[in-house]
Amino acid sequence: MKILVTGAGGQVGRCFAELAPQYPHWQFIFADSALLDISDRKAVMAFFKQNQPDYCINCAAYTAVDKAESEPEKARAINVKGARNLAEAMARLRSEGFETPRYGDGDGNGGLIHLSTDYVYHGKQNTPFVESDAVAPRSVYARTKLAGERAALRAFAHTMVIRTSWVYASHGNNFVRTMLRLGAERPALRVVFDQIGTPTYAPDLAAAILQIIAQCSTDPEKHKAMSGIWHYSNEGVCSWYDFAKAIFEIKNIPCAVSPITSAEYPTPAQRPPFSVLNKNKIKAAFGLEIPHWREGLERCLERL
Repeated sequence: MKILVTGAGGQVGRCFAELAPQYPHWQFIFADSALLDISDRKAVMAFFKQNQPDYCINCAAYTAVDKAESEPEKARAINVKGARNLAEAMARLRSEGFETPRYGDGDGNGGLIHLSTDYVYHGKQNTPFVESDAVAPRSVYARTKLAGERAALRAFAHTMVIRTSWVYASHGNNFVRTMLRLGAERPALRVVFDQIGTPTYAPDLAAAILQIIAQCSTDPEKHKAMSGIWHYSNEGVCSWYDFAKAIFEIKNIPCAVSPITSAEYPTPAQRPPFSVLNKNKIKAAFGLEIPHWREGLERCLERL
C-alpha cells in the first residue's frame, strides 16, 4: 500500500516520516511544497498518475492565520484549490481503478485524509463542539479551510476531514517553541486567557491517522464509514494562558505569566473564544485512546 503525505515538511507531515518505520509493509511518499505544489492542478494530476497512492494524507496548508488577512488569494490557492486538486486526483484514480483492488466486494480501497481546523467554529456555546454543530468562520484562514473541506468532500466521496486544534511539535513554528524562546529572553509575559481550546501534539495526531488507515485498509465497513467530518485533538481543556504556565512549570523556567483578554492583545484575525472539540465519534469508530494534552506536552518538552 502506498501512502502519500503532502506538506511533508510541516509540523504534522514530519511526524509521519518518524512513524513510517513502524509500518514496514507500507510505502510512504513524502512530498513537500518543493516536490509538489498542490495548488497546481496539472502537477497534482501528473504526480498522482505517476505514483498511484492508495491514501493521501494532506498536511499541506496555508497556516499563517494573521498573514492570511492580507494574503487571501494565497491562502485560497493552497487551502481551497489545493484541497480540491488532491480530491479530484484521488477521484480520478478511483474511477480508473487501482492496480490491485483490496476487497472482494469490488469496493476497492483508498482515501483522502484532509486536515482542517477548529477555527471554523465561532459560536457562543461552552460545551465541546460535535461535528454536526454550525460553523461560523471569522477569518480568512478559517473561511478558506472550511471552503477547502467542502471542495474536497464534493470532489471525492472517500474524503475524511479531520478538524484539529492548537497543533504543536518539537519542530517547526508553534506556540510551545515560541514560549520557550520568549521565556528564556524575558522575565515576564502576558498571555490571553479568554480563548479556550485543546493543544494537540502532532505525533499523537499522526499516529491516530495511521491507526485509522490500518483499520480502513483491512476492514471494508470502516473504509466505507471514513468519509465526512471528524474531530481529533488531545483530551482536556485549557486557555493559552494555562498552556504557557504548563510549559514553564514543566521546564522549570522562572518566567512570570499574567493573564490578559483578547481585547488587550488585538490581532488581524479573529480567534474563536471557545473551540474545544468533542472526539467521541472518532474514538467510537476506530477505538482510539487519546492522551491528555499535558501528557503530550511533557513528551514534546522531553525532546526539546
